[in-house]
Amino acid sequence: QVQLVESGGGLVQAGGSLRLSCAASGRMSRFNRMGWFRRAPGKQRELVATIITDGGSTNYADSVKGRFTISRDSAKNMVYLQMSSLKPEDTAVYYCNVISSYGIPYWGQGTQVTVSL
Repeated sequence: QVQLVESGGGLVQAGGSLRLSCAASGRMSRFNRMGWFRRAPGKQRELVATIITDGGSTNYADSVKGRFTISRDSAKNMVYLQMSSLKPEDTAVYYCNVISSYGIPYWGQGTQVTVSL
């Protein structure tokens, strides 16, 4: 079993920054892909950013390109999301996601990010 624990969410004014962290632990010690998704009120969960653990290739939603940066520390099984120039429309619950080497997805419990005007 794999456990994911997110931290770093909170309330921030528009234009501000936050850094989300996700720690993965458990039996699985290797993940093919790590990333962040979000669910805004009344909307479906959407991809924010992903990173391939081998090589570091990244993928971002168009809405966050140039503002958010995903990174990982494979040795520590950590993934981070640096969010800058935050907008009210970035308000959502942010979920950490990892894909194991067997292709199994795991999800964190989510962390709330609220951006005020």
